[in-house]
Amino acid sequence: MQPAISINRSTDGSGLDALRRVLARVGVQITVDRYAAALAVISLLALGPMLQAGYFWGAHDARHAVYFQFEFDRVFRDGVWYPRWFPDMTYGYGYPLFNIYGPLAFYVGEVIHLIGLDFVTTVKIVFALGWVLSGLAMYGFVKRIFENRRAAFLAGLLFVFMPYHLIDIYVRAAFAESFALMFLPLTLWAFYNAVHDRNVRSVLFVAFAYAGMVFAHNGIALLFSPVLAVWILFLLLRESRRFSECSSFDETSLQVRDLLRRALPTIAGGLLGLGLTGIFLLPLVLEYRYVNVAQWTQNYYNYQDHFVEVFQLFSPFWGFGISNLGPVDGLSFQLGLVPVILAFFSLFVIAKNPHRTRAYILFFLALTLVILLLMFEFSLPAWRAFSLASVAQFPWRLLTLTLVSLSVVGGSVMLLENSISNFEFRISNFSLIALSALVLLASYPYITAQIILEPKEGPVGLAGLMAFENSANEMTGTTVYAQEQPTWSPLADNYMAGKRVNSKIDFSTVPDWLFIRVTRDSLRTTGERVDYNAPNGDATIVFNVQMYPGWRVYLTPSRSNEIVRELPIQIEPPYGRIKVTLPQGEHGIWLRFEDTPPRTLGTIISGISLLIALALWVWDWRSRARTLERSNV
Repeated sequence: MQPAISINRSTDGSGLDALRRVLARVGVQITVDRYAAALAVISLLALGPMLQAGYFWGAHDARHAVYFQFEFDRVFRDGVWYPRWFPDMTYGYGYPLFNIYGPLAFYVGEVIHLIGLDFVTTVKIVFALGWVLSGLAMYGFVKRIFENRRAAFLAGLLFVFMPYHLIDIYVRAAFAESFALMFLPLTLWAFYNAVHDRNVRSVLFVAFAYAGMVFAHNGIALLFSPVLAVWILFLLLRESRRFSECSSFDETSLQVRDLLRRALPTIAGGLLGLGLTGIFLLPLVLEYRYVNVAQWTQNYYNYQDHFVEVFQLFSPFWGFGISNLGPVDGLSFQLGLVPVILAFFSLFVIAKNPHRTRAYILFFLALTLVILLLMFEFSLPAWRAFSLASVAQFPWRLLTLTLVSLSVVGGSVMLLENSISNFEFRISNFSLIALSALVLLASYPYITAQIILEPKEGPVGLAGLMAFENSANEMTGTTVYAQEQPTWSPLADNYMAGKRVNSKIDFSTVPDWLFIRVTRDSLRTTGERVDYNAPNGDATIVFNVQMYPGWRVYLTPSRSNEIVRELPIQIEPPYGRIKVTLPQGEHGIWLRFEDTPPRTLGTIISGISLLIALALWVWDWRSRARTLERSNV
C-alpha cells in the first residue's frame, strides 16, 4: 500500500483528475484524505503559543536551538555544505557539534532562513512543521495496520497533543528531538510495508525513513532501533506459519525459507538506510571518542538521580522547571489522563479482536508496560547491564517511546465501531468527535509557553552567543585534548565588544620579532591563512582553536595557497589549543579543518547508497510504467 493523502469526492474531468492521470504514468498517485486534512488543521491548535510575539527563551534548550541554527548558517554560508565544526562554540575555541549530532532539522531551518526569515521565526516554523508532520505520520501508520481512518485520526491526535509532546517543545524546547518524532511512526510504517508488500518501494521507504531518523536525532534513533528490531521480528513471526504446525522436516525448511524471504526487504532497506547515513554515522562512531562526554554524564547528569515515581505518571502537575534530584521535579512526567483511560478501554478491543488486530494492540500495550517499568528505580540493574544511560540519558526520557505506543493503543478504541450494526456511521462519527474533543480539552491547559519578547543576552549574534555560554555554561563542550573547560576567552572579549575578529591567533604568544600579516579574508569558519616573516629563527604560535581530528596546518609560500609541506600540531594546555612551530623565513601558514578518512569514506558510502536508491527508484518507475502501458493496450 502506498502512503497517500486522499479526498473522497469525485474529480472526474477536473484539472486534478488530469494531473492524477499524468502522475499515474510515472507511478505517482495523489489522493487527499479528509481525515488527514482535518488532523493537520486541528494540529495547528497546538501551535498557539508560537503565534505570539517573542519566543519561549526560558525553555530548557530554547537558546540552543536558535544558536545552533545561527552557527549552522555561519558555516553553511561560508561554503561548507555539510557543517561539522562550529567555530564560535566554547567561547570561540570551537566544537565539532555536527560530527556527533544529527543535522536534519537544521538543514530544514537553513532553507527557511535563506528565504529571509530571522532565526527565531525559523526555529518556530521548524518546530511547527515537525509537530504537524508527526501527527500525519502516526495517522498513516495506524491507518495501514488497522485499516481504519477513524482509529488513525484518533491516534494521530493523541500523538500531537499528548502531554510529553507538549513538554518536548514548550518546556524542553528539544529542537532536533521533537523534529525526529515524526520518524518513529514512519519507520514502523515502513518496516510494516517491507514485510507485507516486499517490493522496491517498500525497501526505499525503509531506507529513507530510517536514514531520516538517524539524521534527525541519532540519540532517538539509537533509542528506537531496539523497538524496531522487536517490531520486525513480531511482524515476521506473525506473517509466517508457526513452526509447531510443521509436521515434517520439509515443511520446517519451507517455513525457514519463507521467513528469510520476508526478512530480505527489511534487511535490504535497513542496510541501504545505514548506507545513506554513512556521511554522519561513520565519523560519529569512529570519532566520538575524541569528545569529552564526562561533563554531560556526571554530577547533575547522573541518571540514577532521575528515576520517576509512580504518582508522577498520573499527576496533573505542570511546570517549566528542570528534573531535580528526588521526586520533586520542576516539570511534569505525566502520561496524560485521556491516553491512560483509552489504554484501559483498549482491553475491550483486545477481547473483541476486530479484523484480527489484537496482536498489534497487545504489542504496543506490552511495549508501554516495559517502558514504564524501565523508568522506575528498581530497573537500575537493567540500566547498568545495557548501558541505557548512553541512549536515553535520563529514565524519564523514555516517555518519548510512550508517545508512540499509547497513541496506537488509544486509537485502537475506535475499532469498537466494527461491532455496531445499526446507525454505524453516525454513532462512530459521534464517538470520534467526542473522544477528539476530550483529547483537546484535556491538553488545552498545557498548551502554553513562557513567552519572552527579548532574551537577556540581547539580539541573536556572536555577542549574544558569548553571553549565553557564560551565563548558562552551555554550548561549552570540549574535546579530549582539553584538560579544563574554558570559562572565557580573548575572542569572547572581542565579540562582546562588537569587534570584528580577523584571526584566531593568540597574539600574546607571538614573539616581538615575528611579523604576521592578517587580512580581512584571513579567517574562515573552518580555518585561516596568514603570511609571516620570522627573521631570527623558528617561532611558535598558538591558535585559539581546540584540537580535534581534521585540523591540519600547512606551510605555503607567502601570498600563495600552494602547499609546501604539512607542519606538526602540538597541544597547548590547559584548553587543548593548537600550537604550531613556524620555520624561519618568510612564508605563509594555513590552518584548515579537513575531512578525515572516516568522513571521506562515510561520504563515499552515502553517495553510493544514494545512487543505488535512485537506480532502484528508476527501475521501479519504468517497471510500473511498462505494466501500465500493457494494461491500457
